[in-house]
Amino acid sequence: MKWGSEKSLFAVLLRSPWWVSFLVAGGVFAAMRTFFEPMFAAAGGLPFFVIGCVAAWKQLRAPSAKKIASRLAALRAMGWEEFARTLEAAFRREGYEVKRLAGAADFALERGARLTLVAAKRWKAQRTGVEPLRELAALGETKGAEACWVLCAGELTENARGLARDQAIRVVEGAALVGLVR
Repeated sequence: MKWGSEKSLFAVLLRSPWWVSFLVAGGVFAAMRTFFEPMFAAAGGLPFFVIGCVAAWKQLRAPSAKKIASRLAALRAMGWEEFARTLEAAFRREGYEVKRLAGAADFALERGARLTLVAAKRWKAQRTGVEPLRELAALGETKGAEACWVLCAGELTENARGLARDQAIRVVEGAALVGLVR
């Protein structure tokens, strides 16, 4: 679920450890309690308490760093055909129609009238530079794609990350990649 800006207070609290939200909720309650009845003070801290519960639930269900590393290693050990079949199954579970492509994008995902292009062939590379992302962005513009994703089990260079930010290319890596192919 996307709630406005990635820099909003609630978005930051969702990415923070769960207990931070509970501390904020307690602080808001204590500050408001000096001016208001306890019921109104509790109402002021309630949104932060709820965010803390959501963050705790997400963090409880998230795989450990060790599991993520072992699953990434298993993904890197796959051949392209096995990895492509795994991705196709994952995308279909998410409700996409999947078509394989050749060139800058490896998959075209369609859901309704929305087209998403996915580049995944360099998933094994230790470091990925800007060129594959430039090609993907150009293809996305040509085909009228609403979104472009690049999948990688390694790292993107800083220049590639900057280009991904500028071109609004979603980078699926690490825990997000493991979560996608679970």
